[in-house]
Amino acid sequence: MREFMKMMRRYISPFRKYLWGSVVLNILSAVFNIFSFAMIVPMLRILFRMTDKTYVFTPWNEVWHMPFKDMGNSLMQNVYYSLETNIAQYGEIKVLLALCIFLIIMTALKTACYFGSSAVMIPIRTGIVKNLRMKIYDKILSLPLGFFSEEKKGDIIARMSGDVQEVETSVAGSLEMLIKNPILILIYFVALVFISWQMTAFTILFAPLMIWVMGVIGRNLKRKSLDVQSLWSDVMSQVEETLGGLRIVKAFIAEKKMSGRFESVTEAMRKKTSRVTMRQALAHPVSEFLGTLLITIALFFGGTLILKGHSMIDAPIFIYYMVILYSIINPIKDFAKAGYAIPKGMASMERINRILDAENNIQESEHPVHLASFADKISFEKVSFRYPDGSKKVLDEISLDIPKGKMIAIVGASGAGKTTLVDLIPRFYDPEEGLIKIDGVPVKDVKIAELRNLIGNVNQESILFNDTIFNNIAFGVENATMEQVVEAAKIANAHDFIMEKEGGYQFNIGDRGVKLSGGQRQRISIARAILKNPPILILDEATASLDTESEKTVQEALDRLMSTRTTIAIAHRLSTIKGADEIIVMDEGKIVERGKHEELLSLDGHYRKLYDMQAL
Repeated sequence: MREFMKMMRRYISPFRKYLWGSVVLNILSAVFNIFSFAMIVPMLRILFRMTDKTYVFTPWNEVWHMPFKDMGNSLMQNVYYSLETNIAQYGEIKVLLALCIFLIIMTALKTACYFGSSAVMIPIRTGIVKNLRMKIYDKILSLPLGFFSEEKKGDIIARMSGDVQEVETSVAGSLEMLIKNPILILIYFVALVFISWQMTAFTILFAPLMIWVMGVIGRNLKRKSLDVQSLWSDVMSQVEETLGGLRIVKAFIAEKKMSGRFESVTEAMRKKTSRVTMRQALAHPVSEFLGTLLITIALFFGGTLILKGHSMIDAPIFIYYMVILYSIINPIKDFAKAGYAIPKGMASMERINRILDAENNIQESEHPVHLASFADKISFEKVSFRYPDGSKKVLDEISLDIPKGKMIAIVGASGAGKTTLVDLIPRFYDPEEGLIKIDGVPVKDVKIAELRNLIGNVNQESILFNDTIFNNIAFGVENATMEQVVEAAKIANAHDFIMEKEGGYQFNIGDRGVKLSGGQRQRISIARAILKNPPILILDEATASLDTESEKTVQEALDRLMSTRTTIAIAHRLSTIKGADEIIVMDEGKIVERGKHEELLSLDGHYRKLYDMQAL
């Protein structure tokens, strides 16, 4: 419950006004309900002509000063006195009609308040869920890339969909019950004490039994629910992997294998879900049985008192008492449901908090240095790096200067640390040791947005979005005009093929640009970098996955893009970087050779070996 209250304080504060509205309306609903039920007593007295008893009127100012145990009896005496007086004056039929009209009015007011109390909870429920999703999404955007290398995409999607939905259903859905039910129980309990404190005192002796039984059934529900949500993440991860690798699945005729993997995960989830659902299913029948047991005990005890003449209440009031007692059972049952639902929702909240509470080690400097342009050089000073999993060093004391306006190429075998090296410049990761500086300023001291604004990226895999060509090129550039986008596309050799598409620049390229060829996707990525117009350009094997014809077209676009910028190019095809001002050769996280193309060939070392392998 402590975790639940902590979550409520965290997410409910923007909706306090709705919360207080619900409290007020629930109080009114309960009060009107008490008065509507109270009409049963005088109606029964009139219908069964139980009016031979003489009632004495007690002045109201004396009633309020009486002991609590006598106050209820005096209030009822005054009501019956007024009822008898009105019957004598207007007749039984008119008084009965007035009571019926009063009952209709009280019921209308009760139902209106009940609807109002539920209606004001809707903005709270929907608001909590919307804010929760936004917090998760914003946290995902803010977390470093290293976090996602250790998490499955399907698991993150499951937390944002299934877990958030579970929080809405179980926790936010229980919030209304947690506000309404204590109010109803308190007001109904006061009414029961007012009617007969002796019967009420006897009845509540059995309440701890109900609470204990519910606790036994609900025990360990959170842990089991956590297992279910974890398996749901496995299901989503399996779906995400299948959709991403469907071409390979079909190519290797692995449909049965994938289906078997999916069946094993869903079967495990079915078993866990069945156990959780079974416990939840116990809530209603057990609470129904215990509620009936409580009613039966009260009925026997109260009936015995009336039959023996030891009770101050008569049959109509006893019926009224039983109606109120039965009414208090429903809120108690709802509490039992909430007792099952909340742990289930909190299990999902625990999984969500693993994202929300994840530490972001890429922190802004408290006193950032303003860096609006690039004027001199990028420096690596004895930079070392290893990934969070504690593996061996990916980079080992790298020292390197990249002067402004130069093209620096980085080559080496797979796993040499090339991509990791360039990822340190825009602070996708931070080095374990050493410093990276731009114009003599450590990148850790520069505001992240300003740092990344200086850098443009073109990767081997063209990362595009399910949107129009225009929006993909203008991505990250505020208020880009059509003229600017067209100019960038022309420089990137993309304008002609764009105009051949239906709708031109408004053509939707589909999921990850699936409606475009590889070369077309890459030219859109280049146009995006051109429009951003960064002084520093990072090319990560930008032509490695293209055919010869596409490579030539894309390389022409890259040459135009690189002509006025400082360029760091990672390349597997050495033919594309022969003209580089300096070539850096890496092996196992270290710089093993550096120089121009011809110089490196003459060394007859690592570079020569890579070159000869490609020349075969």
